[in-house]
Amino acid sequence: MRTIAITYVSIFILAFQAYAQTHKFGFVSTEYVLSQMPEAKTIQSELQAYQQQLSNKIQATIQGLEAQFQDYQKGASTMTEEARTTKEKELQVLQQQIQTDQQNAQTQLQRKEAELLQPALDKIQEAINAVATTGNYTHVFSLDIAGNPVLLYVQNEEEANISNKVLEHMGITPSE
Repeated sequence: MRTIAITYVSIFILAFQAYAQTHKFGFVSTEYVLSQMPEAKTIQSELQAYQQQLSNKIQATIQGLEAQFQDYQKGASTMTEEARTTKEKELQVLQQQIQTDQQNAQTQLQRKEAELLQPALDKIQEAINAVATTGNYTHVFSLDIAGNPVLLYVQNEEEANISNKVLEHMGITPSE
């Protein structure tokens, strides 16, 4: 019984060694690489300038709303009920517009960030591919994305990509 156990352990160790010799894994911190690139400072300053521009635009709208609200408070006692109701609705519409503008600004800022980062991220990916090829890595992962490994490079993508097999297993015919 002991001989069988030793045999199985030996086979497992040999199989693992053979697997480890044919597969070479690497890890990259793309955030660290990006922070070390000269482009990082330029990207950050452009992003801050764009954010300030959006913030100034919204702040101007807020100041306009505040001015109209102060005017409303000063004259509310002399207004007719209909005029007060109309002005209150106008103020509510302006307040809703400010909220919409703030949400749109956040979306625009995210888009601008993605636009500014994409060339640098492409450059990083090209470097990862070159280092992986030169170093004979079969797989390269990044641990920067929410702490979960993400495959960044695979030596034989067609062989390693099992997406279509997963779809077929689920009964879904992959589209071309």
